[in-house]
Amino acid sequence: MNRTRTTAAVLATAGLVTAAQLGLGTAASAATSTPKSSGCPIDLVYPSRFYVDSHGWVTNGGLYFGIKNKSTSQSFRKVTFTVTDVRNIRFGHARPTGGKVTKNTSKTVSVYTTTLKKKASLGIKVPTHLLNTRSYKVKFTLKGTGWNCAVDQGTWGV
Repeated sequence: MNRTRTTAAVLATAGLVTAAQLGLGTAASAATSTPKSSGCPIDLVYPSRFYVDSHGWVTNGGLYFGIKNKSTSQSFRKVTFTVTDVRNIRFGHARPTGGKVTKNTSKTVSVYTTTLKKKASLGIKVPTHLLNTRSYKVKFTLKGTGWNCAVDQGTWGV
């Protein structure tokens, strides 16, 4: 009797190790390489930690990318924020925050607002599929009038 219980316990433990090795519910994190323009009143918002299911999809509805106007006195006009796949990422149907989606393909997502008010944010939450969880990257592009910000806002990923 004890021998049967021990064998079942060993097999159950081996099954758990195998499930963990397969990457079910793994955590991922990413770093960013962002050039800072002097006098740029915009902060980028991106995830520092997220979870990926066994099929490579990011959990909790996907990733959120955005910008935040840190100025307390200025609004900016005709603002477009674009996230573009550089390596191993595919996007689903994006949901905007603070604007409207102007482009939504599997490799590029853009959000636009006519006026980015002071202390306001603009962003997108997009279902994301990582083709490789160890190597992925996106590029940020920012366009608008009334500020001193570079168009190329750097990259995010590993």
